Amino acid sequence: MRTSSTCTRIAVVGVGNEFRRDDGVGWAVAARLRERTLPPDTVVATCDGDPGRLIGLWEDAALAIVVDAAHAHPGTPGRVHRLELDSGHLAPPSATSTHGLGLGEAVELAGVLGMLPERLVVYAVEGADDDFGTGLTPAVQAAVEPLAGAVEEEIVRYRDTVSRGPA
Repeated sequence: MRTSSTCTRIAVVGVGNEFRRDDGVGWAVAARLRERTLPPDTVVATCDGDPGRLIGLWEDAALAIVVDAAHAHPGTPGRVHRLELDSGHLAPPSATSTHGLGLGEAVELAGVLGMLPERLVVYAVEGADDDFGTGLTPAVQAAVEPLAGAVEEEIVRYRDTVSRGPA
C-alpha cells in the first residue's frame, strides 16, 4: 500500500456491462464524469468487474472510487450505498454486486498482494433489470447525475485533505 506522500493518483472505475441494462450504471457514471473537469491525476475508466483488471486500474492510486450495480432484497432501484474500505475489507453491504466474482475478490487479492489503494470507496447502485439490452431503467438513470456529483465531491474532499496534510 502506498501513502499519499508517494502517490496522488485518483482512479474512478465504472464497473459493469452496458449491454445488461442497469448493470451499465457504473459505465454511465464514468461517462458523465468524463464530461467534467476533474483534478489532475484523476483517471476515469470502465471495467467488466474482473478482479485482475480492477486491481490493474487502481494500482498505484491513492484513492480509488468504484461505481457498480448491486442487487438487494428487497430492493429499491436507484438507491445508492456508499461503502469504504476498512482494514483491508469492505463493510458488508445490504446489497450484492451483480457480478459472480468481482469487487470483493479484487479487494481480498489486492490485500494479499499489497496492491490496495490507500483509500477505496465503493458506490453500489441498486438495479431493477439486468436482462440483455441497453439503457438504464428510469429509477437507475435518475441516480446517475447525482452520483456523478457525489463522486466528484468525494474527489474534491480527498484533494482538500491531502493538500492540508496530516493533522
